[in-house]
Amino acid sequence: MKLVPDTSAVIDGRVSERVESGGDVETVCVPEAVVGELESQANSGYDTGWEGLSELQRLTELADEGSVTVEYVGRRTKPSEATGAHEGDIDAVIRDIAEEHGATLLTSDQVQAEVARAKGIEVEFVEARTRGSGGLVIEEFFDDETMSVHLKTGTKPKAKRGAIGEMHYQTIGEEVSDEETMKAWADDIENSARASPDGFVELSEPGMSIVQFRDYRIALARPPFADGIEITAVRPIVKTELDEYEFADELRDRLSERQRGVLISGAPGAGKSTFAQAVAEFLNDSDYAVKTMEKPRDLQVGPEITQYTALDGQMSKTADSLLLVRPDYTIYDEVRKTDDFEVFADMRLAGVGMVGVVHATRAIDALQRLVGRVELGMIPQVVDTVVYIEDGRVDTVYDVQTQVKVPEGLTAEDLARPVIQVTDFETDAPAYEIYTFNRQVVTVPIGDEAEGRDETGVSRLARQEIEREIRSIARGHVEVELQGQEKATVYVDEDDISYVIGKGGGRISDIEDRLGIDIDVRTHEDNPAQSSASGGSGGSGGEEGDVVTPEVTSRHVVVRMDDHVGETVEVRADGDYLFTATVSRGGDIQVSRGSAIADELEQAIDRKQKITVHPA
Repeated sequence: MKLVPDTSAVIDGRVSERVESGGDVETVCVPEAVVGELESQANSGYDTGWEGLSELQRLTELADEGSVTVEYVGRRTKPSEATGAHEGDIDAVIRDIAEEHGATLLTSDQVQAEVARAKGIEVEFVEARTRGSGGLVIEEFFDDETMSVHLKTGTKPKAKRGAIGEMHYQTIGEEVSDEETMKAWADDIENSARASPDGFVELSEPGMSIVQFRDYRIALARPPFADGIEITAVRPIVKTELDEYEFADELRDRLSERQRGVLISGAPGAGKSTFAQAVAEFLNDSDYAVKTMEKPRDLQVGPEITQYTALDGQMSKTADSLLLVRPDYTIYDEVRKTDDFEVFADMRLAGVGMVGVVHATRAIDALQRLVGRVELGMIPQVVDTVVYIEDGRVDTVYDVQTQVKVPEGLTAEDLARPVIQVTDFETDAPAYEIYTFNRQVVTVPIGDEAEGRDETGVSRLARQEIEREIRSIARGHVEVELQGQEKATVYVDEDDISYVIGKGGGRISDIEDRLGIDIDVRTHEDNPAQSSASGGSGGSGGEEGDVVTPEVTSRHVVVRMDDHVGETVEVRADGDYLFTATVSRGGDIQVSRGSAIADELEQAIDRKQKITVHPA
């Protein structure tokens, strides 16, 4: 009897088992397509590839003993066929070989067996071998207060234990984990997840797998992606209800009133996902159709809430599918990259209530993540509520609205513009204003948020704008001193007085009208701080910032800030404040050459001053 095994039968060791059972197998014809697939899997770090190659070596030993004849037949698969393995291209090559040699096809693949039977090929189907213990081998490391367990080859087991907000990273075992044990644990976890109805493999890439097994999310890292085998298992230690949080009644009313755009923010481990789960359960119990978008899926929600992951690796495709499902609310965990914010905004503007989970160390930071990613005027339509979680509790809730008004701190009526007002939900007091000031998006703290600051955002912007206007007409050095919100003193070289004031005071009057502030023009000799002035417009402190190297092009001076997209930052030279800007969606700040800001920045570059960028 001739036998042609497919890849599944070789990996499961069913070929040598069939020969050793004392049956009538005389010749085993191993397709080169099987060898190629096993080699590819082994090169990619998959254990199945190594197991299959071990089985081929066992067949060689049986052939040497005279128990069977082993032949390698057929051709290697083409790259296009290997790429389409999941679509059956390799299986088709193997079936053709079995038919060509008049052999019996041995397989553990149910679909392969059924297709072969349909084509009149003789088939011997054997059940796929069950892999893994069926349980979680590392569950012994968990107790009631353990949130996560961290295992790595060559180290002692560690865990994060304690109550939310009081977690401690501690050693939980004195025995160092060896590589053989770690490999056995990692393989067992992944195989058990594949075989058990309680688990599934969320992500499987060379060197990295993410497994969901019951309520555990487990990351399995292997070389060469990691420098050693590492297992990180996380599970929720509490499951809460919305009633357990502060502002529960107000939040319930707000979420039930209509579909909202909500950002749940907080530092890692603060309890954001736990709160999101409580919101999801409340909305589901309130007769809303609720879905989730997660990668990986680890929110602990009831079976009525369907949990979706990235479709074909893209959340945008998941969003397109969800719009057909028509949920009332979608929980998006986690919103982090630009694509995530765009998907969140797109679904929100389509009328779906959205609750996003965002990593942020301040409540306002979560909202600022939208700046540069979503058109400024659309932000309140995308997000109208920000909830900040700290130590497992609701610390701050912001209401987000748009008003047409004069920004706080300015007085001239002709400076009115659309302003995003961020209001403290508890006190109804304004906390921040976000608006466009001279083509820059700025976030200005007001009220209690502005206390303790040496210079308010409005004052800084006002001084910056006055400097820009005066430098456009003055030829020498310019310094600005604010005298409250409605008045400023400008110090210029004596030769520049007439240029700045203009004939009959017309030039300075035009500037005053544009900026809505009274300006007194004087010489540097009249400046009481002349002795300490060093040519800057007033230092902004000496704290450390990100050192950058601006690029001067034919039209712009460009500052690259890829890690700060959408953030409002200050640019300084040797600690002296230059200007404030918002990093564009492309990850840079562009200043047009010829402008006062660009001239000052270029002068700082020429003087080889250290250019730094600081959070505004």
